[in-house]
Amino acid sequence: MKKYTSQQGFTLIEILVVIGMIALLAAIVLIAINPARQFAQGRNSQRTNDVGSILNAIGQYTADNKGVLPPAITTTETPIKTGGIDLCATLTPTYISSLPVDPSNGSPVTNCGASYDTGYTVSKDTNGRVTVCAPNAAESAIAGSTKYCITR
Repeated sequence: MKKYTSQQGFTLIEILVVIGMIALLAAIVLIAINPARQFAQGRNSQRTNDVGSILNAIGQYTADNKGVLPPAITTTETPIKTGGIDLCATLTPTYISSLPVDPSNGSPVTNCGASYDTGYTVSKDTNGRVTVCAPNAAESAIAGSTKYCITR
């Protein structure tokens, strides 16, 4: 008479099923987290804060100068940079410690003598309201995103 002993362990099919389920769960988690979209949202949050900071500095300058805007600001949307609207010497360090720079461009501008490009634009309308925009806020990782502007 032969004795049959049961073997302990997993079959190849069982192991493959478990690996398949783990792969499926990992794919679902990666889609839910979507790192590219998270980083894009983080950059847009920074742009929102930067645009507000620039507008606040312009507002403080205007208040200190009896309602007169910085002379470089025109009715045409122009980049805040060397060769565009150079607000560095006008606003820093009295109204803002350093000019913020778009997160995709680099670090804040502290040296007004150096060439710089903030990645932001500024303009005024006929009523003297100032608009600062972040054109790079139209991130491809965020569906339907457009440039971000604030007017005051």
